[in-house]
Amino acid sequence: MVTDHRKLPRRRGEALNAAIHRATLDELAESGYAGLTMERVAERAKASKASLYRRWPSRLELVAEAVRTVLPTPESVPDTGELRGDLVAMLSQAARVLSGPAGEALRGLLGEALSSGSQLGAMRRTSHGMGRKAMEEVVRRAVERGEVDPGAVTPRRLDAGHALLRHHFLFNGTPIPDDLVVQIVDEVLVPLLRRG
Repeated sequence: MVTDHRKLPRRRGEALNAAIHRATLDELAESGYAGLTMERVAERAKASKASLYRRWPSRLELVAEAVRTVLPTPESVPDTGELRGDLVAMLSQAARVLSGPAGEALRGLLGEALSSGSQLGAMRRTSHGMGRKAMEEVVRRAVERGEVDPGAVTPRRLDAGHALLRHHFLFNGTPIPDDLVVQIVDEVLVPLLRRG
């Protein structure tokens, strides 16, 4: 039975956005990116389609923003007190996210975005570089502890761990094995960051 959203108490602002984000993630988990429609998200969120389209002109932008709400923030990266531990914790967090609805969304988003330059730009705008920011936080702490020479910190080195994780995810799927995270840290990131 479809609920008439017009007969429900009216939600606005963050309460409505949160309901729509949750509905989007639930719909992704149930139907995947290919099966997700604005109509089904609106129905699940008990909102109007117009309220979705006013905020997000495309499915890609809606999904990208909903996924961003579940991504780890730089502040949420555990501080284990040492570079290796922080890197393992950060990449393990990212691997768990990729194994859920956010990972399903990422596959669909990439497929859709790569077919259109404007969609790719929209995806870049909504991603906010969260993986890079988390890595910058881990490395900043390691520099402060004297574990990493600031001269060894470059953009490519900051991107390497997440890039390898995404590569495995895209070509091998999920779940991402814990030992892969450890290998990326021990064989690539720690040597790159301690070189200097």
